Amino acid sequence: MTEAKKPAGKPAAAKSPRRRSREFALQGLYQWRIGGQDEATIEAHMADVAGFEKADREFFVGLVRGVLAQREALVADLAPFLDRGFDEMSPIEACILLIGALELTHHPETPYKVIINECIELAKGYGGTDGHKYVNGVLDKLAGKLRPVEVEAKRRQQRG
Repeated sequence: MTEAKKPAGKPAAAKSPRRRSREFALQGLYQWRIGGQDEATIEAHMADVAGFEKADREFFVGLVRGVLAQREALVADLAPFLDRGFDEMSPIEACILLIGALELTHHPETPYKVIINECIELAKGYGGTDGHKYVNGVLDKLAGKLRPVEVEAKRRQQRG
């Protein structure tokens, strides 16, 4: 009796250019947060990193410049949903929350669930053990404040 072959496992999905941009933005913002790098230095360095050519450069630049230019406003938006001071947070989670807050604020064309999921994936890949849960909770609450109509519509849809 011959054994039936199992179907091959599904190959890992290739990262989208936007996901790559978010990863590079996170790395650049981490350099800013830890080492005080400015946007020109971050952009020049990241452009030389392997794989950057597969990223959406325009989106990357918008994330980095947007976070650096609007840091105070983004932190103010996030602050009501944090359990500690922003400067007391892990640098990775802080940068991920800034990216998420910027996208929720300035990229209404991207569904809030996509933004949150992308940030959760960043936290799983680069953050602490349960950092993704914290990122999820904070950004979900922020989405409710910034995009109440979209959030409520999604909740109604899920209730069916």
